[in-house]
Amino acid sequence: MVTLKSLRQAAEALDCDFVYALVPRKPLEQVVKDRARDVAERQLARTDQTMRLENQAVSKARMVRARDELAAELLRSDRRLWADE
Repeated sequence: MVTLKSLRQAAEALDCDFVYALVPRKPLEQVVKDRARDVAERQLARTDQTMRLENQAVSKARMVRARDELAAELLRSDRRLWADE
C-alpha cells in the first residue's frame, strides 16, 4: 500500500519536492457557474413546491428563466453562492 509518508520518503530520496494536489476537472469559471445554477434551482424548488400546493404553478420555461436570472444574481453576490444551507 502506498502512503503519503512513503511518497514523501521517495521524493526525498530522489531529491524532489512531494506535492499533493487536487486538480479541478473543469475550469474554475464553470465550477462557479454550475454552483450558482444549483443554488438557484434549490431555492426555486422550495418556492415552486409552495406554488404548486396553492395551484399556482408556473411553466417550465418560466422556471428556467427564473433559475438563470437568480443564478446570474448569485454570481454577482458570491457570499450567498457559497453560504451553507
